[in-house]
Amino acid sequence: MSEVAATEATAIGIDVGGTKIAAMRVGADGVILARETVPTPADDMAATLDAMVGAARAVVAGDVRAAGVGAAGLVEFATGTLTFAPNLAWRDAHISAYVGDALGLPVLTDNDANVAAWAEFRFGAGKGYGDMLLVTVGTGIGGGIVSDGRLFRGAHGFAAEIGHIIVEPNGPLCGCGNNGCWEQVASGHAITRAGRAAAREHPHSLIARMAAGDPANVTGPLVTDAAQQGDDVARRILAEVGRRLGEGIAGLVNVLDPEVVVVGGGAIAAGHLLLDPASASFVDAVEAPEHRPEVPLVAAAMGNDAGAVGAATLALEELVR
Repeated sequence: MSEVAATEATAIGIDVGGTKIAAMRVGADGVILARETVPTPADDMAATLDAMVGAARAVVAGDVRAAGVGAAGLVEFATGTLTFAPNLAWRDAHISAYVGDALGLPVLTDNDANVAAWAEFRFGAGKGYGDMLLVTVGTGIGGGIVSDGRLFRGAHGFAAEIGHIIVEPNGPLCGCGNNGCWEQVASGHAITRAGRAAAREHPHSLIARMAAGDPANVTGPLVTDAAQQGDDVARRILAEVGRRLGEGIAGLVNVLDPEVVVVGGGAIAAGHLLLDPASASFVDAVEAPEHRPEVPLVAAAMGNDAGAVGAATLALEELVR
């Protein structure tokens, strides 16, 4: 995405991740005009808020009219408060108030997958569709829903927490406190867990060799790398995780009836090794596939910029216009 001089009102988008904070100044057309990235002090909520403000100040300019923040967890949209983050020690963080006071700007705060969904809908793989489901597959699973051209947030702003649908009641413990959530069997969590088991059970596999014989060294990206090098054990892991991913997407399509499902997040680095089995199991599991229009599963197009771009453009559209 090109970075050009601003010609109209712009906004700052802040994407708060577990390891880094990305702040970008973005135009209404989605073009990135400036960017700053800083580490996330994830164990310290106050320090993280200060880091967000510092990153935003590094890219602010005279044409900035608002700021948008994407944060992982339950965001009470009306107040801009992150009430609960399943994988961070964050509770009741008044993000919009704090960032707005510090920057002197109106601030919109939303779930990170919601803002990424808006970027994909406006500028990426969902452009041209009226109804879209975004499924972000990284360490966990997040989601965003666009219905009839509008972002669907639900009554409190908590909609589309799709990763925390329980699919295995006695399954692995999730960061949200429940057992057997979908993200525990169909995301990076599952790839890492299965990869470590494989390193123990198949000590001569490429996974084990790449981990120097220590299963604790196995990560999701390592399994993906082994699979892309042709390791059968790793490919079977991705195929199984892809199958569970497709089954879950089928259930969501039955409920939401989108025109397209956009799959994003770090796990899509596995490409067809994950998406092909997901697409196949989706067709097998969705209700009456022969009697409904095809719902394509496509890879996200906006990459790591989606969160900040979506947050900024949402802020422009909902706070300025």
